[in-house]
Amino acid sequence: MKNYLKNWNFMRVLRLSIGIFFIVQGITNQQWLIVFMGALFALMPLLNMGCGSSGGCNVPFSKTPANTRDITFTEVK
Repeated sequence: MKNYLKNWNFMRVLRLSIGIFFIVQGITNQQWLIVFMGALFALMPLLNMGCGSSGGCNVPFSKTPANTRDITFTEVK
């Protein structure tokens, strides 16, 4: 349970609140497609699946700096 409550960020809370909003609005208006869409929005943060289940959308950070070299320019007249 402790692991489940960690790593909540703004986007995850926003997705959950949007999902709950769509579920409530869909039930009050009897629009079941909206309820289904809200359930998907609410399920994504609960399962921590924001951008696909593999989590491949994050760009890995390099621990070592990239090798850079100085560039020399020649002026063309």
